[in-house]
Amino acid sequence: MSNSSLGQRRDFQSLFDQLDGVALWTATEPDTFDYISDGFEGIWGIPPEEVQDDINRLLETIHPEDRDRVRANIEGSDRGLHNESYEGRVVQPDGSIRWVLTRQVIIRNNQGEVTEVVGISTDITEQKRREQELEMLNRVVRHDIRNDLAVMLGWAEMLDEHVDEEGRTYLEKILNSGEHVVELTEIARNYAETVVSDEELTIEPTSICSILETELSLREESFPDAEFVVPDSLPDVEVAANSMLSSVFRNLLNNAIQHNDAENPVVEVSCAVRDEDVEVRIADNGPGIPDEQKDVVFGKGEKSLGSPGTGIGLYLVQTLVDQYGGDVWAEDNAPTGTVFVVRLPKATE
Repeated sequence: MSNSSLGQRRDFQSLFDQLDGVALWTATEPDTFDYISDGFEGIWGIPPEEVQDDINRLLETIHPEDRDRVRANIEGSDRGLHNESYEGRVVQPDGSIRWVLTRQVIIRNNQGEVTEVVGISTDITEQKRREQELEMLNRVVRHDIRNDLAVMLGWAEMLDEHVDEEGRTYLEKILNSGEHVVELTEIARNYAETVVSDEELTIEPTSICSILETELSLREESFPDAEFVVPDSLPDVEVAANSMLSSVFRNLLNNAIQHNDAENPVVEVSCAVRDEDVEVRIADNGPGIPDEQKDVVFGKGEKSLGSPGTGIGLYLVQTLVDQYGGDVWAEDNAPTGTVFVVRLPKATE
């Protein structure tokens, strides 16, 4: 290795020595380490010198339920099988548990021979804690709240024959509000499942016409006082998405009505097929969105749900469309209102 390369490596290693919650290590021989950065002890709870020549000392810190899996990943990299990325729990000397994500990259020479394995370990304990809390919230929303709401709405419907015309007006308001809360729990559940899932998002050919027609039919039932207009027949085309695409259009259609103050709410849906993508436009005759709010309405650039948008529904829309490799934005409608535009890549054959 040239002096220049050695200097670059030292600079690179020095950078990792200054990082908290991240450790770099390198190995040229199985079961030994050539270099371990200073951040190692903070993550694994033991000094680097204790594992420099004895990888078993490191494995002893792995939670017993994860140990065999982690060992198999390490041995796989030692044999040059493939790069690895895996999570595991580390039991520190005081008994506390840290979650660690380790990425192992195999370095090969021009002949394809393995010359070195480079690993980066990152403390993801806080991330795991947030995921667990979100999953717990998801379970509460999915089971407890939805079940209680279903019972409450059932009781309310039984009152229909026992109230007069004036009372029926209030009963309908109770039912509508209850159904809206059920809808919100569905949004929260979808969002939680999207965020918590540790599996790679499945993208598959998805019929945009079928999903739009279904959601439009359901919205017409939910909002009988609104008018839904489709000027032209919806094209029979598939986009790169999945079944969660229904949640995208459900939230946009709901938003077009629920934030509409027109005496006669109207929502117009159109769909244009282009060479590489499909563009869906959902236009309403509501109050519109000020220019300074058009980006933040989706929570763009925000790291939490505390953005000044219209709620978790549009945040979920943005999250899903991003994962599909598409884009979504808001435009002004004429003479008043908003047009939500969703652009999605066409499915490849």
